[in-house]
Amino acid sequence: MFTGIIEAVGTVATKQAKAGDLKVKIATGQLDLSDVKLGDSIAVNGVCLTVIELDSDGFSADISNETVNYTRWSDISIGERVNLEKAMMPTSRLGGHIVSGHVDGIAQVIDRQEDARSIRFKVAAPDALAKYIAHKGSITIDGVSLTVNAVNGAIFELNIVPHTAKETTLYGFQAGKKVHIEVDVIARYLERLISGQKENVQSSMSEGFLAEHGFV
Repeated sequence: MFTGIIEAVGTVATKQAKAGDLKVKIATGQLDLSDVKLGDSIAVNGVCLTVIELDSDGFSADISNETVNYTRWSDISIGERVNLEKAMMPTSRLGGHIVSGHVDGIAQVIDRQEDARSIRFKVAAPDALAKYIAHKGSITIDGVSLTVNAVNGAIFELNIVPHTAKETTLYGFQAGKKVHIEVDVIARYLERLISGQKENVQSSMSEGFLAEHGFV
């Protein structure tokens, strides 16, 4: 589990096809690896990867075809800069929102505008994910926890403050850039609770119960 608060920016050091899927090495830059061990999880551009090899300047991970099919990993090239976040600990501050590291799909930046010291982006999500994106709700873009400023169908707007732009890869985004998107996990569970009622799945939850308590 992650928070969407990026700890460092690294680079893809190596990428190789291996027995039908991929193996990558990530050079982790300023990310502190002193508390990382084999089997730990690190989010790379919002994708939860398991550490299988570890050395002083980075780690290696396997990427399954399931992950490749839902992400940009087939197109990510050696040398590309990536956002990094270690899995949260029970004592961590939840500074962003609950992020699983399970990417839902690929979105595309369609507009970039400077706004004083901030940057405003318009992003087009896959149509199937539009229903999970809410005004002032949370969304994850390449691993970064962000607030949705406006929504129009499958297009949503983001405001990136200077600190976030500086400490992540978002500063370099231009129109046409494809990015990983993870919707708010709470929205997905609410959908399943409601659809379960419609499918006559036994549950103590109902759409009326959720509305009464401010969830819908």
